[in-house]
This record gives sequence, structure tokens and C-alpha cells, in this order.
Amino acid sequence: MSKDKDKLKALVKDFPTLPGVYLMKNDKDKVIYVGKAKNLRARVRSYFNKIADHSLKTKYLVNQIDTVNYLLTKTEVEAFLLEASLIKKYRPRYNIRLKDDKTYPYIKCSVSDAFPRFYMVRKVKQDGGIYFGPYTSGWAVRGTIRFLSRTFRIRDCSDSFMKGRKRPCMTYQIGRCTAPCVDLIDQKGYQEDVQSALEFLKGKEKKVVKNLTHQMTEAAGEERFEVAAKIRDSIEVLKRILEKQTVVNPNAKKDQDVVAFYGDERGVLIETLHIRSGRVIGSRPYFIARLNPNSELEEVKDWLTSFLNQYYTDNIIPDEVILQVDLGMDITKLLQAVFVERQGKEPKISLATGEKGKMLLDLAMTNAQSHFQDQVSKHENRLEGLEQIKKKLHLPASPLRIECYDISNFQGSQNVASQVVFEEGLPKKEDYRRYKIKTVKGSDDFASMKEVLQRRFKHTEYDDPQLVVIDGGKGQLKMATEVLKEIGRTEIPVVGLAKARILGTFDNKEVSQSKERFFLPGRQNPITFANNSEALAILVGIRDEAHRFAITFHRKLRDDVSLSSVLDEITGLGEKRKQRLLKKFESIEGIKAASVEDIAKLPTFNRVLAERILIHLEG
Repeated sequence: MSKDKDKLKALVKDFPTLPGVYLMKNDKDKVIYVGKAKNLRARVRSYFNKIADHSLKTKYLVNQIDTVNYLLTKTEVEAFLLEASLIKKYRPRYNIRLKDDKTYPYIKCSVSDAFPRFYMVRKVKQDGGIYFGPYTSGWAVRGTIRFLSRTFRIRDCSDSFMKGRKRPCMTYQIGRCTAPCVDLIDQKGYQEDVQSALEFLKGKEKKVVKNLTHQMTEAAGEERFEVAAKIRDSIEVLKRILEKQTVVNPNAKKDQDVVAFYGDERGVLIETLHIRSGRVIGSRPYFIARLNPNSELEEVKDWLTSFLNQYYTDNIIPDEVILQVDLGMDITKLLQAVFVERQGKEPKISLATGEKGKMLLDLAMTNAQSHFQDQVSKHENRLEGLEQIKKKLHLPASPLRIECYDISNFQGSQNVASQVVFEEGLPKKEDYRRYKIKTVKGSDDFASMKEVLQRRFKHTEYDDPQLVVIDGGKGQLKMATEVLKEIGRTEIPVVGLAKARILGTFDNKEVSQSKERFFLPGRQNPITFANNSEALAILVGIRDEAHRFAITFHRKLRDDVSLSSVLDEITGLGEKRKQRLLKKFESIEGIKAASVEDIAKLPTFNRVLAERILIHLEG
């Protein structure tokens, strides 16, 4: 063991034997691992004892540790809760963590409203609302909400839109809403419609169909044939939806999640299968590269428990979680206590047993195996593409982290830049950055690039890239190279990416497109990649993403300036009030769509000013 590790081992001797969370940092003071422990001293000391028995990943981790800090908690449950939040905050390199930024879509019913509505959300809150999901597809969720609104005539408008109505909107005119906004239905009648929609989502479809059939018969008996026809159409749509759903247990009343995994030395695929009232509503895979679930050095209970702890931070905890392996009584009870603390719900956590349990597990494992092959193939293709980039561009190492920069301005004003990061060939959006150029007036890309790279590389807590991509040809590359030289970072490889050119003329119809060209410092001729290569897809992908990110930011700034100038014309609207309006409603259209009451309730606003704003914008 090195002297540094001896120092760490001595440091750990003074750690308390209490529960808490420990944070391991590298020599740049960056958190690289977060762990929890019932006994901090014993747990952290284990990293520096019998290193030969550790997995390859843990050996790499130990070699990177420069210091270890800790945070005490009152209980082991609190340590679990804190660990999940710190992993989410720091995104440590060596933790098992959910890298997918796309959160699950849910259907939320705002039952606390006098006239509730259904809408899609991606975050579950303890706000009194009723949530259904998680679903796999946002498109499917929007389709289901549309079906609920049309079938049960539930409002689909926002609260601010509803408050501002003085007469029914077009949705009422075409028979898809009962117009609670203007009191054409009372609260009790509306709540009955909402209850029918909730029963459908809870899996009580037979009861819903029976009620709708009864309503259709009544309407026909009263010779309200148009109403009866609409109810008939709703019943048909409902039946078609039910036919498409996979039913695994028609008599089930509870919500279940099944968690299965499959993998080898290349990584592990964790599959979550979601069953609600006996119907499969979706599944989702999570791939963790280089974690071998079959290795004796990888403790399944540790990484699977970490996954479950993080996963149920943002997702609804079901009535039952069915697992592929037994976590043991101690861990199971601890997880249940964590879930109670988090959402007030204690699910049954169990190994798949019995015919139905094993059937569900088999279904989840089949999905896991299939998705594993897909993910491994894509992952290996990306790594192969990175190796192609290394060879073609003569890099010292495979560019596992690539950063791309793009400068954007409009006629010399509103200078901005974007920083986009790809890790292992995929976007790492939490490391994206936007820069407002502070020191440059007018259009000076060199000075702007210098400022951006200087600001970027002051942040030593970020990992260094193995490649910097500059959007542009020789001129932009020279500029970036000189900047890196000025700031003393010449060891970082840089390449300029020039867009493909149109060759020939349209008159003689001999028109073709050149390849994307890559320029290296000190090399006259550009380098090209095969059109269908993974390497080209990665490099062009990060360039296009940087361009999109910069243009989006630039457009937002221009819109803010334009909106601000319009608001300048309104008497009584000072700078602070303008900022509050912009923050709340974001655009002119957003303000126009707001009601007088919505604007008036902002701090320092009143009804007279709100009316003046709307009159001015409408005029």
C-alpha cells in the first residue's frame, strides 16, 4: 500500500462507529463515490483491507481516492435516504446510478381541485394528487388522457384558462366537455364523471363499460340519439384499448413491479416490469456497463439494493416488488422502512414464488435478455466507433469523454456559446453548459472562444476530455489551438469539424455533397470517415447537438429582449415586475393566455395593473 493509502487508513481509524454516508473524493476534490454504512469506520476501512479481493471497479476506485469525508445520520434508514439524494446530486463515477435522464411519464388526477383534470407529469410529488403509472411512452400517456377527456367529458384545459372563461369553449361545443368553467355542470355531477375515469385507470373496466352501457340505453330511451351514439363510440374505443393490453392476472387488485436482471462481463441489464391491477402497462431497461452480475467479486445484494433505493426515489412505490434474488430479511426490512419514510407506503418485497410469481419473473427476464443483447450491441458499436476516432485522429487514448463548443451570435449581438459533452458516445446532459460571453463586444469568435475555454478549464472538478471538437474548419481550429496554448492546456487534443460542402452546379445538374471534414493541428489535408461509420455518427452527433444547444439559448435570449422591449411600453411596469412576469409566463403568448387574477396575484401586482397589461398586449 502506498503512503497515501497508509494516510487514508490512518484517517479512517478516527471515523465513528455510527450510521452515516461517506464521500470519497479524488485529488481534484471531485466526489467519485458515495456509500452508506451502519458502521462508518468498519465499512470504509474494508476498502483498504484485502484489496486483492475487490472487484476490478473497486480497485480502480481505491486507486483514485485522495480523501474521504462523512456525514452522520441518526439511523441507517436516514443513511439510505441521504445516499440516494447525494448520488443524484454528485453523479459519482463509480456508483451504480441511473444515468437515464428521461423520467417516467405518469397520469396525474388533480383530485384536490373542485373540478379535477388529468394531465401528464414526469415527477411524483406528495401533493394529494392521484398518480397512475409509470408508463413507458409519453405518446401513449397523452393518448390515454385524450381518451379519458373525450369519453368521460373531463376538462383538458389549464387552471388559468378555465378561470378566465366567460362562455364555453369549442371543446364543449363538440360534446367533449361539460363546461364546468361556466357552471353548466355542478361539482357533484362532474365528480361522478371523474370517478368513472378513475375506475377505468384502476382496472375496473367492466364496471365502467356497464355504466356507460346503462347511460347509452337511458339516452336512447329519451330519444337523445346523438348523445347515445357518442357513448356507443366511447364504449367501442374502450374495448379496443382493453384488447391491446396484456392481462397477466384478471383478478388481481394490487400494483406490482417485477425487477429482473441479466448480464455477463460486459455489463448487466436491469429490467423493471410494471403490472397494474393485473395488466402490464410497460417495462423499462437500465444497462450498467462493466458490472458483471455473475462475478463472485460483485455482491448482488449491494448493487441491486442501491438500484432499488435510487429507482424508488422518483417513482411510485407499488403494493409489491417481486425480485429475482432474495435480499435477506435485514435488507428487506431496511428497504421497507426507507420506502415508508419516502412515500408513506410499505410494499411487500419478495422473491418470486408460486406459479404466478414465477410467470411474471419469466416475463421480466425474457425482456431483460432481449434488451441486454440490444444494449450490448449498441454499447460495443459505440466503443468501436471511439476506437476508430482514436486511430483516425491519432489520439493518445480512446475519447471516452468528448466536449464540443459552438459560438453563436446575431449580427454581433447576444454572443453566446454552448458546451456539449458525450461520454462513451452518448450525451451527458448534466455536463452541458451555456455561456453568455462577457468580455467581447461585436462578432469576434476568437475572443469568444478564448473566454469560453478559459472559463471551462478553470473548473478542475470536471473530468478532462480526451478530445475537444470545435464547430468549424482550419480558422476555428487554429483559434482553439492558440487558446489552449495560452491557457496551458496543450495536452488536450482538439479537432475542427467543417460541414459538408455542395459540389458542382445546379445548372448542369452535377450536384453532390462532400464528406464532413476533420482538421487536425499541423496537418494540411482534412481527415474523413466512412459515411456509415459509428465514428462519424458520434462526431457529427455532438457537433449538431452543440449547434442546437447554442441556437436554442441564443433564440431564448433574443425572445427575452424582444418581450422586455414590449413590456417597457406599459406604465407602472418596472424592471422587477418585468422579471417576475418573464419568470412566471415566459412569453407574450403565455401572458396573453393568463387571466387577470393570475397576473394580479404576483408579488407587487394588482388587478388594475394586470388589466392594463392584458389590454396593452391585446391592442
